[in-house]
Order: sequence, then structure tokens, then C-alpha cells
Amino acid sequence: MILPFDFSHGDLPLAFDSSLLDKLMDFANLDILLVTSKHNVQYLLGGHRCSFFGCMDAIGVSRYLPIFVYPKGRPDQAMYVGNEMEAYQEEVEPLRVPVAALNAWGTVDAIRLAVSHIRERALSARRLGIEAAFLPSDAYLALRAALPDTELVDALLVLERLRARKTPEELLILREASAKVVDAMLAVVASHGVGTTKRCLADALRREEVARGLTFEYCLIAMGQNLNREPSEQVWREGEVLSLDSGGNLHGYIGDLARMAILGNPDSELCDLLACVDEIQQMARGQIRPGARGGEIYAAVEPLMHRLGRRLDMRFVAHGMGLIAHEAPRLTANGPVPYSADDANEPLQPGMVLSIETTLLHPRRGFIKLEDTVAVAAAGSEGFGDWGRGWNRAMETTQSSSEANPSGAGEDRTAGDDRQTGPRDQATL
Repeated sequence: MILPFDFSHGDLPLAFDSSLLDKLMDFANLDILLVTSKHNVQYLLGGHRCSFFGCMDAIGVSRYLPIFVYPKGRPDQAMYVGNEMEAYQEEVEPLRVPVAALNAWGTVDAIRLAVSHIRERALSARRLGIEAAFLPSDAYLALRAALPDTELVDALLVLERLRARKTPEELLILREASAKVVDAMLAVVASHGVGTTKRCLADALRREEVARGLTFEYCLIAMGQNLNREPSEQVWREGEVLSLDSGGNLHGYIGDLARMAILGNPDSELCDLLACVDEIQQMARGQIRPGARGGEIYAAVEPLMHRLGRRLDMRFVAHGMGLIAHEAPRLTANGPVPYSADDANEPLQPGMVLSIETTLLHPRRGFIKLEDTVAVAAAGSEGFGDWGRGWNRAMETTQSSSEANPSGAGEDRTAGDDRQTGPRDQATL
């Protein structure tokens, strides 16, 4: 079942568009939603995320399980089930939900509180939407036993359609997250040089992102001819390329981009190779506009990929970005993350955000990649963090990893730009 993107938006009595959610639930024939993933609960609560369980959900003999209950057409009966520790947050920033029960310490008692709410208010529960991938088995069994006559249906697509088009506030967060990730990368490159290890660079990137207010998620790093992207004790040597691909989280939203660097000056071959990558990027980005089918992105790059693929090992993927990576719109069934191309024939809508990434695996020159974050704008598209896209040159002074500046203090987004050669920055298209 393909749910549409283009329902009109109505009033916002809660932190989200309840009228849009009602229409999506009606389209999917759902009576109630029982939402249990952190990212969707955060979205429905307007940004609330339990700080006590920010890193680890396990506690005692169970785990933290937030639940947002939403009956179709009854926003006044929406309910949130949380943990006692969230009461402190609620005092500081009141929850935007009519009913809150902040006294669950495990999965089964959280489900019982949610079911009690449904029963006490005699809410229709003929078909109940769940998040199958985010509902622990003991909670599922408890729900099944408590509501034996209710049909449980996976509501993944309903919730994805609800948040596929980002609000202006969400776009600001994604723009800032992307900028901070790129700035952190350029600061690391500008403050490290010969003899630095991959592990040292990854640790430095973690510090730079945290210093900029991001929650560091990962660093995929490749160096020289080695295509392995795990941090290690491999040493950066003169003339070698460096690929940095990192995710930094800001208020739950992901900044995920990839940039290239080099120790020394890129030769003509390296400039040509990165230009090939950038040519594919720009071809794909040129298709991003309101009303265009998502699949047009792949259709546009296919001839170019075929031509370049005769002599180069090229990989391309375009996927949705937001609270999670590879969220709607989903444009291919042949990407690295398995899912169906539900949205390939659907029109792109203003507010959607895409990650566009092209990778070249070269047997001699190594891992060469650009990954850009691009939002569908009212009159085209806008790139977030859209600088540092050429060859960013590393610190020219020879040093060991122990001598490298661990913080890159004082660096900003201009640090790598004046040391850059090759494809120049492409701002708003």
C-alpha cells in the first residue's frame, strides 16, 4: 500500500498536524496508533526525548519503552506513557499531550498503562497501528493478550508520511546539523598532518562535533589505498587521500555528509576522479525540485554511471534524511539498506530532505566520495553544509599523531576552503 504525501495540512492542536495524521490513519484504516520508537515519539511530542535514557534503554530486568497513544479523530484523548525520571523534564518543559502517565519502569507496565487508557475511555480499537520493529516481544505479547479482538497492524508508513515533509523549524535544525558536521571535518583536516592515525582523526572529529553541540554518532574513515573505513592505527602519509563520512545528531536530527582531504597537493588524476564524483552529484541534484518524481534522480544519473562505470567502480544512492537515515522518500530497491522503492514514482514535495552520495572505489587512489544533504525547496533545492566539497588540504607541517592539535580550536568553515583544489562549492541550486 502506497500512502500519499500530499494531504493538505490543517490546524495543529498538538505538537504535530493531527488532521493530517487522521487522514493518513483513515487511508490505512487504523483506529488507534501505539507509537513506541524514540524518534516518532519525539516527533509527536514536539521534540521531547527522555534525557535519562538518552544513551541506554536497559534498566533492571527490563528496558525503557516510551509510548504515544493516538486515537483517530480524538486528539483530546492522546496519551503519553513515560518514565518517572521524565517528570523533572515535564516540570521544566510541559509535555504537549492531554494525558501523561510518567510512572512506567519497564515494557510490560508501559503497555498496561496504555491499554488502561484505551479501555477507560472506551476508545475503538478494531485495528491498532504499532511499530513492529520497535515493540519488544514481551510488550507485544502483553498487548496481544490484553486486546485479543484487536488486529495489530504495522504503522511504519503512516508515521513516515506524517513526518516526510519537514517543517521550517525542522529544516533549520537539519541545516545547522549539516553545517556543524562539515565545519568539524574541515577543522580536523586543517589541524592534522603526516603521521596521524585514522583512530586519532576519528577521535578528533568526535571532539570537534561535540564542541559544536552535536551528539557524535559515527565516523567512517578511509585512507590511502585501503578501502576499509573503520578507525585504526593506519598512518596518514604524504600524497594519500582521506575520506571522512560522519553523522552528527542535533536535537534528534542527523547531519550526515562526506568530504575528501589530501596530504599535499592533488595531482591531475585525483582532480579528475573527484570531478567524476562531483559530476554525478550535480546531475542528481539537478533533478531535485517540487513535483519531480523521486525516481527521476536515478534515471538521470544512470547513463552517466554506465559510461563512467566502464572504467571506474562507481556507486550511487539517494535516500531520505531527517530523524533517521534512509527515511521517506525511498527511491530505490537496490541500495545498501534493504527496502522497497515505495516513493520512486511519487512527486517530491517541498520540505523533503535527501542525502545524495556518490562513491568511487579506486584500486590505486583509494576511497573517493561526496555525500551532500539537499532539501526540496519551493523553487528548486537547497544544499545544507554545502562547502568543503573539493580536495581539502591537510596541515602542511610534518607531525606525529601525538603532536596533532586535538581540538582544532579557532577553526571555522573557512579553514578548509582556502586550501581546496578541484570541484568548487555548489550552493543553492
